Amino acid sequence: MAKPTDIHVTGAALYFLPVETRVPLKFGTETLTSVTCARVRLRVAAADGSTAEGWGETPLSVQWVWPSSLPYEERHEALKAFCTGLALAWGKHETSGHALEVGHAFLEERLPELLADFNARRARHGMAEPMPYLAALVCCSAFDIALHDAYGQLVGVPVYQTYTPDFLTTDLAAFLTPAADVDVSFAGKYPADFLVTPRPQALPAWHLVGGKDPITPDELDGSEPDDGYPVLLRDWIRRDALKCLKVKLRGNDAAWDYQRLVMVGQIAEEEGVDWLTTDFNCTVTDPAYVNQILDRLLWEHPRTYGMILYVEQPFPYELEEDRIDVHSVSARKPLFMDESAHDWRLVKLGRELGWTGVALKTCKTQTGALLSLCWARAHGMTLMVQDLTNPMLAQVPHVLLAAHAGTIMGVETNGMQFYPEASNAEAAVHPGIYRRRGGQVDLSTVRGPGFGYRLAEIHHPLPEPVVSVG
Repeated sequence: MAKPTDIHVTGAALYFLPVETRVPLKFGTETLTSVTCARVRLRVAAADGSTAEGWGETPLSVQWVWPSSLPYEERHEALKAFCTGLALAWGKHETSGHALEVGHAFLEERLPELLADFNARRARHGMAEPMPYLAALVCCSAFDIALHDAYGQLVGVPVYQTYTPDFLTTDLAAFLTPAADVDVSFAGKYPADFLVTPRPQALPAWHLVGGKDPITPDELDGSEPDDGYPVLLRDWIRRDALKCLKVKLRGNDAAWDYQRLVMVGQIAEEEGVDWLTTDFNCTVTDPAYVNQILDRLLWEHPRTYGMILYVEQPFPYELEEDRIDVHSVSARKPLFMDESAHDWRLVKLGRELGWTGVALKTCKTQTGALLSLCWARAHGMTLMVQDLTNPMLAQVPHVLLAAHAGTIMGVETNGMQFYPEASNAEAAVHPGIYRRRGGQVDLSTVRGPGFGYRLAEIHHPLPEPVVSVG
């Protein structure tokens, strides 16, 4: 049954904000030195004539969403072009309902069609390699996040207070199907039933040890920035009182990966760090690769092995194409889907293959993250919220998702490592989420309707929109 608070989109505007990294960030076989952030404004209206606008943002992290031998700029321009097409499509999206319902309809009905048309046009112009669905999903996330923000603005409450039967017209059974081997039902259940409320006001912060990050003084070559921010791992740990380190590995060089874990583990133990996680960047094709590294660590460096809280996405992310049985890895450590977890259906498949946890990301849409969260928690899977090196507005929904998800341990947050100055305007209002203190981020300034950006107080000049509809 329709509600007076149901909304429909009346307009969309898209902005591109370029950001340079202070140090390079390695993704698999590629390295990121700059990123374009897509910032979106959506206008919505309700049946009673009330209107609101909401904002969303995501970094278009080319190397992460579209690993390929294609030139970077070809992929980068393709993502930007797809965003432009999305702005036109969202501006004409006629579905009405709660933001979750409107967003779900777009993801199910429009996004696959738009991606197929986009890739067909690329093929006609001689560009044979199709843009992956993950790239399309990340482009769409800025619009979907703005949709949820707009809904909260319109009803005048924080986003996470809207995921209840007071606002939603349908329960989760309309979106989710449980696994066949468990006694789980989504009938009469709403996202609020799976969320942590009230949210914690501070979260443990995970620091990213990138594949190119120097961790000892002898690795310095003189090219490092002299900008007042730490460079070496020990200095980061001491400045921010870090307790959690995520270690980027190669996944195709076992000797390097093992030695990297040993070195980081030694520094972590000496500096009082509590937890590590390993990120193999989707480059592993055989579970034995991971198992042998873990087993050798257990035998030779048991303290480092014990510090590993979970293992993140070692295997190729197209799960339906690469159905690798991973039970042997998850028997050793909790094994978390990241790139593979496009939506709850792939989380369901991952559970069948032996994955035990899900790393949620707002860059896969707020709608999709919420539905994956609910499905995973209903089936006893553990959750984490991982970063896409989120600067500026993108950081706010990211940390809010972690605060409400009930993660295994805090939130990964590394924008302050790679482009801290990009968020100066936002940090003036929300200092606690752009700087880690005492090993934590502080969300206490995030308040008010929608995502609690407090945009009126943030003085961040924007360029002219690339496209504006409605």
